[in-house]
Amino acid sequence: MSTRPPLLIGLDVGGTKIAGIALGPDGRVLAERRAPTPRGDYEGSLRAMTDLVAALEAAAGGTGTVGLGIPGAVSPATGLIKNANSTWLIGRPFKSDLEQRLGRPVRIENDANCLAVSEAVDGAGAGASLVWAVILGTGVGSGIAVEARALSGRNRIAGEWGHNPLPAPREDEHPGPPCYCGRRGCIEAWLSGPALTADHARVTGETLSGEAIVAAMRAGDAVARATFARWRERLARSLASVINILDPDVIVLGGGLSTIDEVYPGLIEEAAPHVISDVVTTPIVKSRYGDASGVRGAAWLWKDATD
Repeated sequence: MSTRPPLLIGLDVGGTKIAGIALGPDGRVLAERRAPTPRGDYEGSLRAMTDLVAALEAAAGGTGTVGLGIPGAVSPATGLIKNANSTWLIGRPFKSDLEQRLGRPVRIENDANCLAVSEAVDGAGAGASLVWAVILGTGVGSGIAVEARALSGRNRIAGEWGHNPLPAPREDEHPGPPCYCGRRGCIEAWLSGPALTADHARVTGETLSGEAIVAAMRAGDAVARATFARWRERLARSLASVINILDPDVIVLGGGLSTIDEVYPGLIEEAAPHVISDVVTTPIVKSRYGDASGVRGAAWLWKDATD
């Protein structure tokens, strides 16, 4: 009987596509596939994921464990999906339904936790005991990996950072912009890509995309530089609030805004005055795998199967 270690299959559910990957135990990519997300179609989503697993296994030549990253979580109280941007999954027994169709157990984590696991296993946080991974994109969130394993929390909301209030708000930051969650002044409402555009428009009356703001900043435009400086200072405050609680070994940034090189130089020094410590040396680094971190992290949810 073969003792070959299993494939590690990961699926990452996005708004428009489902990404799939098959890794070997050493992290080598053995197969990659994508499929459109059947938006609004629960049964279609189950079929798409089942078919994607079959395609990955056929391409990689083996059978694998299955890990899944979703923009939500499985409620520990009911076993049903909660807090998902893929709203047609909410309130459904998605984990058990997928397990039934695949004929094997499935591990599901929030996509931000998958980012943290990916970067902790063999990414920018490899070798660190406590990795905090932050997503800065269309939305803002974060995930936590301890010894390269996801920290989900009792209520499965560990790392739910984006819907806390902006720390130490100044007078001109009250009550803060509205957030889709129903609150005002959330970190996400200040730090997401759309929030960068909205802040520039509030101050200048000019609507520019985030890409255009960054391009103007690089061209020496003083107004664009001021917009980016406000965004980065708010990011520093927001990171500091979690450094005070978690004191992570490394902070890994992912998402579209994390690709802006000007984010990093001096950012920890800007956060330091808000950290309760005489010395603050926390590395803040760009994710190694970028957009692929989520699907790689989903596969690594079963890392213990090959340890």
